[in-house]
Parts: sequence; C-alpha cells; structure tokens
Amino acid sequence: MSSFSTHVLDAAAGAPATGVPVTLTRVDGPTSTVLASGTTDDDGRWRAPESAALTAGVLHRITFETPSDFFPEVSIAFRPQRTDRHHHVPLLLSPYSYSTYLGS
Repeated sequence: MSSFSTHVLDAAAGAPATGVPVTLTRVDGPTSTVLASGTTDDDGRWRAPESAALTAGVLHRITFETPSDFFPEVSIAFRPQRTDRHHHVPLLLSPYSYSTYLGS
C-alpha cells in the first residue's frame, strides 16, 4: 500500500488555497469507498492518514470542493501502479482553469 498527499495552489492569487475540502476514494467497480477526507492546511496541503493507503492497479479519485464559481468541484481519477512509493497529486487552481500532475 502507498501513501498519498496533495497541495492546492491558487494560481490567480499566487498563494496556497487554504481550507479546501478534500475527499480521497477508492473506486471498486460500481461502488466507491471513502478512504479519507479533510481540508487543506494554511500551506494548502493535505496528507491522507496512513490508514488510507492506496492500492496498486485500482482506480482512486481525489475530489476538491473549490471556491471557484465556474469549477465548484474538481475530481481527479488516477490508478497508482506501485505500492512502494508516496503519491503526491497537486492541484493548480484559477477561476476558469485547473491543472494537475504527478508530483514527488
């Protein structure tokens, strides 16, 4: 099992996005299991607890409830292939766009 974290940056303000609600789920066919949820800290970061370990080869989803009127929710689906590493998926957010990548 591998660990997970995220970092939300408000690209328009050039600052971390604090207090953003985050939910991490594992998708098992037609059902989803919430692994963990919380909010980003003062630096825009959130780390899932160790009990919310990712499973290799299984679809997972990180969902952000954003302060944007146009994108009130951002959902990123990913499938980790390794269990021997930490997975970091940042979100760069602006009022009319967002971007993500596999971080380190």
